[in-house]
Formats: sequence, C-alpha cells, structure tokens
Amino acid sequence: HHPEGDVLYHSLQVFELARYELPYDEEFLLAALLHDIGKGLDPDDHVGAALEALEGAITERTAWLIEHHMEAHKILDGTIGHRAKQRLRESPDYEELMLLQKCDRDGRQCGRPVMELDEALDFLRELSRLNG
Repeated sequence: HHPEGDVLYHSLQVFELARYELPYDEEFLLAALLHDIGKGLDPDDHVGAALEALEGAITERTAWLIEHHMEAHKILDGTIGHRAKQRLRESPDYEELMLLQKCDRDGRQCGRPVMELDEALDFLRELSRLNG
C-alpha cells in the first residue's frame, strides 16, 4: 500500500533518497528505483515477480538488494528470525540493504518533489557510461 500516491511516485522518492546517500553506486540506485516494480505484476509476491521480470537485466548485487529489501524491514521491526538476520548480516552488502530499507521507508511523503522517470533513467545511463 502506498499512501503517498502510487508505486512509481514512491519508487522515484526512494531513488532520490538513495541518490543523496550513494550517488555513484549504480547497482544500489537501480535497486532503489526497481525494488517495487513487481507490484504491478503480482501484488502478493512483488519481490518474486520483480526478480523474474528483471532476470538477466540486472547484476547479482542489484537482484540481492531487491530480493531482501522486505526482510530488511523485518530486521528493523524485530520480526525476523535470528538465523535469517545472521545470514543477511554476513553479506558484504548488508549496510546498503539497510540503507535501501531506510530510503524505502522514508520515501512515502505526499507532495515531495521528485525527478521524472526519464530523468532518473538518464542519470543511471550517464553513471553507467562514466563507470564504463
């Protein structure tokens, strides 16, 4: 559910927040933009739907961040099991996962100005070109 409007507006807010935090991390920024893309495909399993739709188009790291972003919310809420939490903590991308969760949680404000989708994609394309 997205009280701020719709999934795209939310995703653009998350992307903006992520860009402020890690402006040169292309994989992280792509995960921020695409983390909820599966909601339009399967609202009951948006993560699985996203990973299926994006298979082969994103890096393993971006996929991992998307795959585990809901578990990161459970870590913060204290509703995840100890072993699952430990597995996530052992990942080299744990800090970025928790940052994605923070951006996801904070990206729910009505009226917040965001860039257009085309601008976000242009930013990512330029970053990709610079990272070569």
